[in-house]
Amino acid sequence: MKKASIYLIPNLLGDEANINASIPSHNIEIISSLRHFVVEHIKDARRFLVKIGLKDLINQSEFFELNNQSDPRAAYDIIQVAAEGNDMGIISDAGCPGIADPGAGVVHLAHQKGMRVVPLIGPSSILLAVMASGFNGQSFAFNGYIDRDKSRRASVIRFLEEKASKENQTQVLMETPYRNEALFDDLINTLNPNTLLSIACDISLPTEYIKTRKVMDWKKEPKQNLQKRPAIFSISA
Repeated sequence: MKKASIYLIPNLLGDEANINASIPSHNIEIISSLRHFVVEHIKDARRFLVKIGLKDLINQSEFFELNNQSDPRAAYDIIQVAAEGNDMGIISDAGCPGIADPGAGVVHLAHQKGMRVVPLIGPSSILLAVMASGFNGQSFAFNGYIDRDKSRRASVIRFLEEKASKENQTQVLMETPYRNEALFDDLINTLNPNTLLSIACDISLPTEYIKTRKVMDWKKEPKQNLQKRPAIFSISA
C-alpha cells in the first residue's frame, strides 16, 4: 500500500482577498485531486472550496473537523484514515495550517508514520506582517495570543519589549479580532515611548492597513478602527 501524502493548504486571509493573487493555480490542482480534508471549521473550508471554483468537491469529500474544542484524540483517529493510503489536505480557517493552528498535531503524527508532508505556497499573515514591519526578519518570535488578565498582560508586554531590546528580536503577537482595540490600548499604555510598534491589519484585503510608528507617535495618531479586523502586532525596541 502506498503511503499517503499530507498537503498543507493555505487559505485566504479574508473573504475579500484576491484569489488569483493569494492562491497559486498549482494549489487548486492539488486540492481538486483530494477527497479527505482536515479542517478547522467545516463551514469555512466549504466556503474556501466554493471561492476557488471547487464547489462540486464538497459533496464528493469527507471532512474531519479539528479545532480547540475537538477531542484530544481526534488527530489520532484522523491519521488512521491517511494510514489506509488516503491523501489528505489540511485547511485552516485563514492563512497557513500548522501555524497557530490545531492541524500541527496531524502533521506531527504524519511524520511519525513516515508519510510525505507537503506544504503548499500561500499567504501567512505572520510572515507578511514581519516583512512589512521594517523590523528584524532574521530573528523574530511569534507569541500568539497573550494573557487577557490586565496585570499579567502588562507583565508579558514588558517582558516582550525587554526581549526585543536585549536580543534585537522582533516580537509578534495577535488577538481575537474583537479584542484588537483593547490590546492596542494596552500596548501603547505599557510600552516605552520610543519603542516601535507595527500594526498589520486586513492583510491582502482591499481594506489593508499597515503602519509602523514609535509608541509616542501612535498616541498622537487618530485612532484606527481595528475592531473585528484580523491584525498582527509587532514590537521592536
